[in-house]
Amino acid sequence: MTLSPLKLLAIVGVVLLAGLVWMKKREIERADPRRQTGENGIVMLGAEWCGYCRKLKAALDAAEVPYTEMDVEDGGAGHDAFVALGGRGVPVTVIGQDVVYGYNTGRLDELLSARGHSVRLQ
Repeated sequence: MTLSPLKLLAIVGVVLLAGLVWMKKREIERADPRRQTGENGIVMLGAEWCGYCRKLKAALDAAEVPYTEMDVEDGGAGHDAFVALGGRGVPVTVIGQDVVYGYNTGRLDELLSARGHSVRLQ
């Protein structure tokens, strides 16, 4: 059985496309901030224009909670982390291996308290 040049080209194209998709998926997985947070690290993904992001940042700063802030609109690491977490809005907060989507004060307080942080969220 011989393959026509057109079928061979189609097979090679599909294999190359599959390889590119696999590489992009791996790139996105590497951007997941949970890979860096361990059990207690905190990452806040937000945007400059976001009022809830400013409220969360102010509360974390006031309570002297160590965290990393990433801008989802930077076109770089913040955006990649947002995509890796399946974010659809901001803020997205990673606390240890847990992800909180939005300004969910109850969940944020629960996770932060479990790590010894007393944060006044409103």
